[in-house]
Amino acid sequence: MNSTATTAVTGSRPHGETIMQILGAVALVHLLNDLTQAMLPSIYPMLKAEFGLSFTQVGLITLTFQCTASLLQPWIGLYTDRRPMPFLLPMGMVATLIGVLMMSFASSFPALLVSAALIGVGSSTFHPEASRVARAASGGRFGFAQSLFQVGGNAGSALGPVLAAALIIGRGQGNIAWFGLLVATAIAVLLYVSRWHSRHLAQPKKVAAAPVSPLSRGRVYGALTVLALLVFSKYIYMSSLTSYYTFYLIDKFGVSVSNAQLYLFLFLAAVAAGTFMGGPIGDRIGRKRVIWISILGAAPFTLALPYVGLFWTAVLSVVIGFVISSAFSAIVVFAQELVPGKVGMIAGIFFGLMFGISGIGAAAMGHIADTHGIGFVYQLCSYLPLLGILTVLLPHVEQPKRG
Repeated sequence: MNSTATTAVTGSRPHGETIMQILGAVALVHLLNDLTQAMLPSIYPMLKAEFGLSFTQVGLITLTFQCTASLLQPWIGLYTDRRPMPFLLPMGMVATLIGVLMMSFASSFPALLVSAALIGVGSSTFHPEASRVARAASGGRFGFAQSLFQVGGNAGSALGPVLAAALIIGRGQGNIAWFGLLVATAIAVLLYVSRWHSRHLAQPKKVAAAPVSPLSRGRVYGALTVLALLVFSKYIYMSSLTSYYTFYLIDKFGVSVSNAQLYLFLFLAAVAAGTFMGGPIGDRIGRKRVIWISILGAAPFTLALPYVGLFWTAVLSVVIGFVISSAFSAIVVFAQELVPGKVGMIAGIFFGLMFGISGIGAAAMGHIADTHGIGFVYQLCSYLPLLGILTVLLPHVEQPKRG
């Protein structure tokens, strides 16, 4: 599968120094970005009460955010693969800042929708471009760089509800503006990152032939389809835990809301740890092996979870969170190696899939929980990791391992 992108455009450095300052910077901004996103659903009860919203209107806020956060990502990635725009990163985060400030002063439901859309636009700009920067600064440690970048987002998602509870809940809509300070910090960091990336792109590079996939177009599309199905299985199941785990614990075991939140935090901490470990392990043993272990390997634990007591539910949720979360970095890097020269487009597609599938899955499982009970959701979703068997269809595209 031919690509028109050059080595300079991809920004990858198959051999070179890992720039930890840049990797740390994009991971930090990923934390701030996803923390701001996680604030949005955390304040739904407050917005519902203040604006007299129906559940349908609350769902429309989520749909608006998810659409702009997911559908734009592949197109932004594709465009910047061809025409690099280093300063698009801080520009996109400005859209998030406007959205946050607008939401803090919104006086109508349409204004809330516009605010959510702007926050989504900032996210859709950030993910493909920051993923490109992480790869450029990786020094060839692509899995490690992607994992470090991704774990920042996981940490932000875990901290968002906590910070929203501390700063906003019970204090009024105007306090949403405090999150604007975090976004302004992210903009400042991204200005530094963009200057580095601009200099990196301007450096003289050895002239090389345009990167070409070793596989036929049909095999590349087939492998990308398999990876998309694996993302589907992973994030539908992850949505069942991130969105409904507390309800499940309260319904089945009668735990308090505060204790249920503690169990959820343990799960999210395991997700962050698994995300960080997946990339470096993939660099060493191969990304296809990590995908095998992460998705299909989680199946025995997911199948057991609906039938055990509270203690083992907590233990299994931590094991599942750690194992299944290690796949995403490996999937993204594997896909980037399938389609060389399209780093931004591939990152946009898979981050967009992550957002879109999570949103649709959460809505669908909410309906199933209403009609069949929350326990049935976990029985049904427990079979999803079995789709990991599709990994056998993936071709071998591993790069030589570094010593």
